[in-house]
Amino acid sequence: MSTQKQLAESIIHRLRGAGHEALLAGGCVRDLLLARPPKDYDVATGARPDEVLALYPKALTVGAAFGVVVVVEGPVQVEVATFRAEQGYADGRRPDAVRFTDAREDARRRDFTINAMFLDPADGKVVDHVGGREDLGARLIRAVGDPRGRFAEDHLRMLRAVRFAAELGFEIEAATAETIRELAPSVASVSGERVREELARLLTAPPAGRRRGLELACELGLLAVLLPEVEHLRDEPQPPAVHPEGDVFRHTLLGLEHLREPTFELALAALLHDVGKPATARMREGRVTFYHHQRVGEDAARAVCERLRMSTSQTRRVTWLVARHMMLINFDEMREATLKRLFAEEGFEELAELWRADCLASGGSAEGYEALMARYRAMSAEEVRPAPLVTGHDLIAMGLAPGPRFADILRQVYDAQLEGRAGTKEEALALARRIADERCPP
Repeated sequence: MSTQKQLAESIIHRLRGAGHEALLAGGCVRDLLLARPPKDYDVATGARPDEVLALYPKALTVGAAFGVVVVVEGPVQVEVATFRAEQGYADGRRPDAVRFTDAREDARRRDFTINAMFLDPADGKVVDHVGGREDLGARLIRAVGDPRGRFAEDHLRMLRAVRFAAELGFEIEAATAETIRELAPSVASVSGERVREELARLLTAPPAGRRRGLELACELGLLAVLLPEVEHLRDEPQPPAVHPEGDVFRHTLLGLEHLREPTFELALAALLHDVGKPATARMREGRVTFYHHQRVGEDAARAVCERLRMSTSQTRRVTWLVARHMMLINFDEMREATLKRLFAEEGFEELAELWRADCLASGGSAEGYEALMARYRAMSAEEVRPAPLVTGHDLIAMGLAPGPRFADILRQVYDAQLEGRAGTKEEALALARRIADERCPP
């Protein structure tokens, strides 16, 4: 079965055999020149979509109007795009019209110079019409041509510039950066779905890249537009004795940096875990406090997730993590049943990782995390999530009428089971009867 690289190269070979120019294009060229494994291989060609389809009649034509055909071989797909120029961007995202052209003009309609190069896989020759190779060597993110024009075509490109700079460890070229600063308010028109995808890639980049990306987004004015909840953490003071690292924004960036290979949901929760602090800040006995900031933060995190058009399950995980990020501080004082219920939660390991990063970001250690995880790993699944000894059917058989108190009785009996106070069904039933009789004496 072909890899995407092999399929792309075979497409180029076949297009050339039919008399068409064809090259590798875009991000894969940049990554190959940086000795990074490309995430995708794309082909650019002088062949029109109908000419590509003549060679690959089973190809997908979802983007044919824009000159894009997707060649499929088993589970592998490669985009084949006709060299094109684009005109008019009324919606700030898609061209109003395209015309087919050559490689030189195609390069000039792309976003950044390092993404606008082509590569001949046969001889390794780089085709560079916009100075991309020079900028790659200088480690610069530079808009192709006029930055204002490039960002007017697609406002999301401003956030992409930040993400590429963070991901690659590059600087943003001065004129490009200044234009982002000027046009930052227009990024508000970008759909939540598209912002979410860029943000996901930024927040799950290598650790230093996550922090650098958010610092850049803040510096260039994008953070204030896209995530004002996080922007408001700047200069929010914290007690030096507890947070020697500084304000809430700095603490947040450090926490994000300490996460180990996070999912997007965990990374977003780390970014938002303290957004409730500005609203709950109070001076008490000469020091600032943030009582119940996790509850306020949960609501704010839900609003962010809705704005980013996240799924119900994603939103549930992010808000659950934000609401509970303080729970593990005193885990060694928890009732056994409470701790086991936490262990049984699907997101427990992410909650523990968030706590670990939060501790490290405050100048603390991971000793508590290691002790917690040792207890967690020592328990079998049956110990953490045993089948209940008593069910609702048992309560009905006991003569109790279904109602709101069912849940409370079952919870108390299950807690006793988790803590070893009810080890058999008989003991659990006897406990259920005592609880029911206490609540409803004869």
